[in-house]
Amino acid sequence: MQKRYSISHFLNRHRHLLTGILCLFGICLLSAQDRKKEPEKKKTRVDLLYADEARADDRIRPDVQILVGSVKLRHDSMYIYCDSALIYKAINSVEAFGNVHMEQGDTLFVYGDYLYYDGMTQLAMLREHVRMINRTTELTTDSLNYDRLYNLGYYFEGGTLTDEQNVLTSVWGEYSPATKIAVFNHDVTLTNPRFVLTSDTLKYHTETKIATILGPSDIVSDNNHIYSERGVYNTASEQAELLDRSVLTNQGKRLTGDSLFYDRKLGYGEAFDHVVMNDTVNRNMLMGDYCFYNELTDSALATRRAVAVDYSQGDSLFMHGDTLQMVTYHLNTDSMYREMRVYHKVRAYRSDIQAVCDSLVYNSKDSCMTMYTDPVMWYGQEQLLGEQIKVYMNDSTIDWAHIINQALAIERKDSLHYNQVAGKEMMGYFREGEMRQVDVNGNVLVVFYPVEERDSSLILMNYSEGGFLRMMLKDRRMERGAFIGKASGTAYPMDQIPADKYRLPSFVWLDYIRPLNKEDIFNWRGKKADAVLKQSSRRPTVSPRDMHIERTKK
Repeated sequence: MQKRYSISHFLNRHRHLLTGILCLFGICLLSAQDRKKEPEKKKTRVDLLYADEARADDRIRPDVQILVGSVKLRHDSMYIYCDSALIYKAINSVEAFGNVHMEQGDTLFVYGDYLYYDGMTQLAMLREHVRMINRTTELTTDSLNYDRLYNLGYYFEGGTLTDEQNVLTSVWGEYSPATKIAVFNHDVTLTNPRFVLTSDTLKYHTETKIATILGPSDIVSDNNHIYSERGVYNTASEQAELLDRSVLTNQGKRLTGDSLFYDRKLGYGEAFDHVVMNDTVNRNMLMGDYCFYNELTDSALATRRAVAVDYSQGDSLFMHGDTLQMVTYHLNTDSMYREMRVYHKVRAYRSDIQAVCDSLVYNSKDSCMTMYTDPVMWYGQEQLLGEQIKVYMNDSTIDWAHIINQALAIERKDSLHYNQVAGKEMMGYFREGEMRQVDVNGNVLVVFYPVEERDSSLILMNYSEGGFLRMMLKDRRMERGAFIGKASGTAYPMDQIPADKYRLPSFVWLDYIRPLNKEDIFNWRGKKADAVLKQSSRRPTVSPRDMHIERTKK
């Protein structure tokens, strides 16, 4: 018959076995916890290896051993050499005097005139003419504390760190021979044969030669100046990655962005996000979310909401395109000139003039701005368009403009009536920012509404045709005009104008694409399909340059 046992019987029988298992588990747990604790450093004694003379006087200085002449001491793997020393046996410490020399391994050597070494904390305090040498790196100061436990030396009354390429000075600094990392604070200067870096806080790696900027810093060379508060600068490759609205300045140009990349050897910089490149000499700016600048060729490129701003006059001109590019030719010569290229979907705004085209080029050689592919300009109530428009500048103000092929000028009188002039080409001449004369050449067609001086009401419509027209303007209104050569015309009372005479064949009113303000230049609005000009191969029958020269002779 099989025996049955109760749970209490089973527990009583195996009580001792369970107790033993629990005790063993507790011992294992305590052992695991002990292993997690950092083992304490073994407290070893500072040993005397050699001295010319050793003496002690327990009555005068108990527990002090006096050593004189060629003293050699050891603490673990570190050796101390000096002219004389005092060993404090009770506190396991040493004072060393004269020609003090510490060695740790075959890579770290420390020199000074005085040393106090605490064998309990393994802290060495050296004073006067101190040098710490770690391979090709040397730290010099008059006050150095070296912590052997953390392998870290630091100074606090001024010091200099030197390696193969750079010299760094500061009021406070620390250096780790193990990690090759140095940290500097207060009046930091990094001197390199090609530049000088000054900072408030700097971290430097003596092996990679990389300086990490941690506070307001300036990097100055013969060619440029960099300001940054955060970033890294590789003093070997001379490449910088800078953050927090850093600034690169070169010959009057200031490049600023949320982040910057700069290569001094290749001579170019890149800026990202909210970028501004300000030319304080020529008083213009490039803006966008990406900008590239080559200081060797003096060229630049901006994209991503790119804007060119000319603030040389009282009223700034804002110009936007998919890409803005500046190119310099014959740099550093008497024949140097620049081109500003804007493409595509160009929109420009200034309070007195606006423009739209596909692409644009400004050439400083002849101070000419050329607009390509269906360009349109607005000047007050006037609209000018053609296949190509050239605007010639004089001291940043408009001197004259040339509209080439299918030229059309329109002035809006009201929603139904428009003054219109069309021809093969058109030249507009400016004085003090105002258009004063317009010459129209080739197949000239005119629709013009004279007005009453009293109330500006429309009197009649004048329709004319001819070969060459000259108009004189005042206060943005036609003062007088006359055809030169053969011409014909008809005057229509306001209530008898034929329906087909209200608009010239090439008439198109494009106010719906006109930039309304400097923010509206980002909003591209294309022309309607029937408003796009068909390109022609016609060329001006008379040179506009000759016309301009002839006009200036009068």
